[in-house]
Amino acid sequence: MKYILLLLLIYFYIPINAQHQDKVDFIRGNVDISIDPKQETITGTVTYQLTALQKVDSVFLDAQNIQLIETRLNNKKVKITNSGKNIIVHKTFKANKSYTLKIKYVAIPKQTVYFLGWSDDILGNEQVWTQGQGKYTSHWLPSFDDMTEKVEFDLDITFDKNYVVIANGDLLGTKDLDGLKKWRFNMEKPMSSYLLAFSIGDYHKKQILSNRGVPIDLYHYPSDSSLVEPTYRFTKDIFDFLEKEIGVDYPWQNYKEIPVRDFLYAGMENTGTTIFSDTYVMDSIAFKDRNYVNVNAHEMAHQWFGDLVTEVDGSSHWLHEGFATYYALLAERELFGKEYYYWKLYESAIQLQELTNKDGGETLIDPKASSLTFYEKGAWALHMLREQLGEENFRKGIQQYLKTFEFRNATVDDFIKEMELVSDTDLGVFRNRWLEDKEFPFSEAKTSLVRESEDLRNFFSLQREVMTSSTDNESIIKRYWGSTKSDQLKSQIIKIYFKSMSENFLSEVLGSNNVMVRQAIAISVGQIPLGLKSEFESLLEDESYVTKEAMLYKLWINYPSDRANYLDKTKNVIGFSNRNIRLLWLTLALLTKDYEPNNTNDYYVELSGYTSPMYTYEVRQVAFQFLEELIGFSDENLLDLINGTQHHTWQFRKYSRTLLDQLLEKKEYRERIDRLKVKLNEVELRYISNKLISE
Repeated sequence: MKYILLLLLIYFYIPINAQHQDKVDFIRGNVDISIDPKQETITGTVTYQLTALQKVDSVFLDAQNIQLIETRLNNKKVKITNSGKNIIVHKTFKANKSYTLKIKYVAIPKQTVYFLGWSDDILGNEQVWTQGQGKYTSHWLPSFDDMTEKVEFDLDITFDKNYVVIANGDLLGTKDLDGLKKWRFNMEKPMSSYLLAFSIGDYHKKQILSNRGVPIDLYHYPSDSSLVEPTYRFTKDIFDFLEKEIGVDYPWQNYKEIPVRDFLYAGMENTGTTIFSDTYVMDSIAFKDRNYVNVNAHEMAHQWFGDLVTEVDGSSHWLHEGFATYYALLAERELFGKEYYYWKLYESAIQLQELTNKDGGETLIDPKASSLTFYEKGAWALHMLREQLGEENFRKGIQQYLKTFEFRNATVDDFIKEMELVSDTDLGVFRNRWLEDKEFPFSEAKTSLVRESEDLRNFFSLQREVMTSSTDNESIIKRYWGSTKSDQLKSQIIKIYFKSMSENFLSEVLGSNNVMVRQAIAISVGQIPLGLKSEFESLLEDESYVTKEAMLYKLWINYPSDRANYLDKTKNVIGFSNRNIRLLWLTLALLTKDYEPNNTNDYYVELSGYTSPMYTYEVRQVAFQFLEELIGFSDENLLDLINGTQHHTWQFRKYSRTLLDQLLEKKEYRERIDRLKVKLNEVELRYISNKLISE
């Protein structure tokens, strides 16, 4: 998960007497909400149990654009101020006394809660889901934009009975309410409010149990029952491994995983309830190319590192992302082997070194550091700390840290202190080198890799020989190739040295049945050698969507006379969930002269239709790219593009706005877009009108 800003506890305009929040402890929150997806509103009540630790004259909650209906303190009306960002309760709170604060409200969230599919005519694609992201739950619930306020939340949700409602905690039961249904969820332990979450949609569920008997619920769309196994492959193994490796029992009652459409990130580790992008829902072929395993392990590791023990502020974000990245790598090491782990570390080391070389290095305690720093440099820091302290001390330190700060917050200093106490080691040098220094210590990282990985020892030795030996490159490469059985090493050799490989050597390599090695050739080689046409054509048959896509395009470019044959072979291949191969196929079919002329219009209609909001933003964006480069846009495509400028995912919104700006520079498109204004909704019309005026 990517946190966006350093957390702010109190806004500058809040009266000074509202800043005594550390003198009040919110213990429990009972939330009862009713969701209207078509109006995109949430009506609810939240009842907090709190204790005043010292005498204070007011308390506050964060509430973004929430309309208050009634506020009661100990069942009596109380004076409040609603600034539009905060609710301030004006009342003298006596030390060591408990209070009940009940707030009735209506929220129209502009972010954090996302309503998908309710305005179209497509049945079954409707969803509602949350993404609190650090501090934004206050957009739908009066709560706390502060990770240090930990509360035990229980959540009741009333919704259309035809859908499935999923939220944190145990489902205690449901109650039918005249076409609606109330779902009741109970949490047993406190958490930061940004980790409160729900997801609603058309779902089926498969439940598995961990070795300790913890229920793990794997949700999927009804149409994706055949994809459950490859999507969630190794989930139980990862869960059991993390419990054993970390040495602290999973801290929550159960674990749920829910795919959603057009999620903002890969996944989000809400307490016991991971929501992830449905682009990771895949078949067994896609699993070989890119799978959910790393994201699955990363979000699961967050249940300890981030959820059980939470950072105090952004300067300690390493305690979340670096730890989750590291333990996800350890899980992959358990599943895929030692060398896989070290190749992953090497790949991130190269990225971090490049960042350093560009004077972009960052410290791990910089709250504004990039994801590359928090995730990858953070994982490297833990890898090196483990090497320094040894396995036993490292594990004992991790366990002591988690037990000391469980259901609380911690800083980097807190973590370092626990590791020093357990190991009786001064970690000052480690802290300076790995946490505070902006530069990535590549030489130290390389030494670690060479010491631990046979693959990387051979790889670095090969690089050295190629640079210094008078022997021809292919002879050197062949010698190393013949002495290893490592697919990772062979793939790396191809990616870097394929230009030094003769046709005979490439033919020999292509003769293998290794999908990973053959994929490396498909990706790396641009101009197909004349004598290897049939060998490269065989790559179209590989069970790899990456390989199929690369080879369909390259063969189509290299051999114009055989284009129809290549299109025939791949006619029914869809590819990943983003329809990568199908979109490419449609484009190439339209560009191939005399290819199925009776179907040309159907192919154009299909390709053009993929810009529609009924598809995921990944599909829409690729369709826009192909249409822009090769065919052009219909009026419907332009309306879809304008729709994209208001999309909730920043990536697609930015892409759509950039493309629209480019089109508006052309008179033809500017005039067409101006004529289409009558078909826009209010938000789109306002955006386009401003664009047309400013141009």
